[in-house]
Amino acid sequence: MFKPLAAALAAGAFAVSGISAQQIQLVNADAAPTITAPKAGISMDLSAIDKTVNPCDDFYAYACGNWKKNNPIPADKTRYGRFDELGERNRYTLYTLLEQAANNPKTPLQVKYGNYYAACMNQPLADQLGAKPLQPGLARIAAVTDKKQIAKLNGEMESADGVGFFYGFGSGQDQQDSTKVIPQLGQGGLALPDRDYYLKDEARSKDIRGKYVDHVQKMFVLLGDTPEQAKTEADAVMKIETALAEGQMPRVEMRDPAKRYHLMTLTQLQQLTPDFQWNDYFAALHRPVTSLNVSSPKFVQALNAEIDAASLDELKSYMRWHLLNAGANALSQPFIDENFAFNGKVLTGQQVLAPLWRRCTMQTDAALGEAVGQDWVNANFPPAAKQNMSVLVADLEKALGQDIQGLDWMSDATKAQAQVKLAAFRNKIGYPETWRDYSKLDVKRDDRFGNARRTAVFSQNRTLDKIGKPVDEKEWSMSPPTVNAYYNPGMNDINFPAGILQPPFYDFKIDPAVNFGAIGVVIGHEMTHGFDDQGSKYDAQGNVKSWWTAEDRAKFEQRTDCEAKEFDAFEPVPGVHLNGKLTLGENTADNGGLHVAYAALHTELAKTPGAESRKIDGYTQDQRYFLGYAQVWCENTRPEAAEVAAKTDPHSPGRFRVNGEVQNFDKFGEAWGCKKGDPMFPVNSCRVW
Repeated sequence: MFKPLAAALAAGAFAVSGISAQQIQLVNADAAPTITAPKAGISMDLSAIDKTVNPCDDFYAYACGNWKKNNPIPADKTRYGRFDELGERNRYTLYTLLEQAANNPKTPLQVKYGNYYAACMNQPLADQLGAKPLQPGLARIAAVTDKKQIAKLNGEMESADGVGFFYGFGSGQDQQDSTKVIPQLGQGGLALPDRDYYLKDEARSKDIRGKYVDHVQKMFVLLGDTPEQAKTEADAVMKIETALAEGQMPRVEMRDPAKRYHLMTLTQLQQLTPDFQWNDYFAALHRPVTSLNVSSPKFVQALNAEIDAASLDELKSYMRWHLLNAGANALSQPFIDENFAFNGKVLTGQQVLAPLWRRCTMQTDAALGEAVGQDWVNANFPPAAKQNMSVLVADLEKALGQDIQGLDWMSDATKAQAQVKLAAFRNKIGYPETWRDYSKLDVKRDDRFGNARRTAVFSQNRTLDKIGKPVDEKEWSMSPPTVNAYYNPGMNDINFPAGILQPPFYDFKIDPAVNFGAIGVVIGHEMTHGFDDQGSKYDAQGNVKSWWTAEDRAKFEQRTDCEAKEFDAFEPVPGVHLNGKLTLGENTADNGGLHVAYAALHTELAKTPGAESRKIDGYTQDQRYFLGYAQVWCENTRPEAAEVAAKTDPHSPGRFRVNGEVQNFDKFGEAWGCKKGDPMFPVNSCRVW
């Protein structure tokens, strides 16, 4: 994946009724703020360049220095960069579609997504309801009288309300037979971003834990508990979540497909967890399961141990919290404000809550992305753009094939298998061939919380319905307006939503050097994911299967270790280092993408006599290529958010995605006239592909 996804609406809610027609009519009367359209993007921003910086010392500061000075982080954001500029433009165009659909729909789909958006925008109605939408779920939890009933309750709430506790259950491709979709059980149950927040002893983690317990207590008080009750419950939540965190597999280990693949019969799973009644859970979920993949057996054992050790009251407090936490952003303003006070201000440093129209636009996209996405594509992504992108992808595939063939460290046998895998890539550009069917999703204009609940159930059922059926190779995991791209190792496909195929990433009006440096590297990046430390363990059919000689695999790991150690040394904030193993896949993909797109550019330039020597705006073609790459990563990030990302995000910050990669590519040093030994042109560098 090229960039981490923005957080979607937390799922889990209940239907509300008894809303008057007068209240419904208030939605659009009060919900249409005056919003200024964002400025159009540009693919080469000469004003962003800080010429007081030597590009051979710090290329990121050179390419982005003035942009960083002139683009402070808005108060309602934790970071702001070129990704966000484009994201804001896409979000604005989505917003205009949603406003139109909410007020004057023309099609049944517009009625559906317009009603979802209108219900989300009706904050006065949510304020009137307060915590009432939670009451049915809270009553179900209160009715539990025995720990043995918890499994059944979990299944009932997932099936009816889209809210689960303790773990994640879904479906996925079988790693050993990618044509099969099987049940999958994964670790979960935490409200903080990562297990390390519960387990590390440094001052920042301790401070966050203390503030988290205070936050949970405040939320329980808003729910109607006394401060004393709320404190007891908050302590129970922390105790149980800490026990679950201790049982979780760390993120770096989860990157290894072999470590998260453990096929078990239901009987074997039950033997691991005698205190959790799995038969009752699956019966309540209406999903007969006889075998499944358990990604982390140690975690389910820790879950069983905590269910045995905790009191029933403690477990009920934990479940009440996760029900409340899942739906907080669709409740009344006091819940939203307190939720933001911790998850926004404390965790990420965000200063103010994003405006309601922006939150509702994002939530509607998350819920009905391929409904509103159809209209968005028609308005914003012409067929010519898709065709031009197809040509670029073909150019990059050819360049990667030549790159593989020219590797001096890989044997012919492994090269042949790598070429087989590359030839099997499926390319998905812009939007799905077949749009998702939302006919079974009930959306009501007067039921924000219920819409979120029904969306969660719809998504859960859609996921579980795949079990035992052929894999849908045409399915997408991102909506068309998304500013991102991804590689799916089980599908062996690369996916480029229409949202990223715009400036600064792609502009068919600008010279090829800039486009190849921006979208070209994105394409090469996603292709290289098929050959990074994770993707390289999958074969051309998407199965986890070795296609390497043992000697080549050892050479590959030696090269990836070089990158991991290099990125371990980078500090996004003082005293906080990146995790080179966690970010290894993305760094490897950047490394490969930068090399491959450069080669593809020069193949393109060679078609026109004199093109390679042409200067534009005083920069050579190679210099414009590297500027095109660097400038998509211009960004400012709050220290708190940077620290969270360092612990949880497999992507490195923009500064290190630029400097860390150009210093590993000698063509950069040559393009900018650097001397060997300069920071951006070191004597020793890392290269994998």
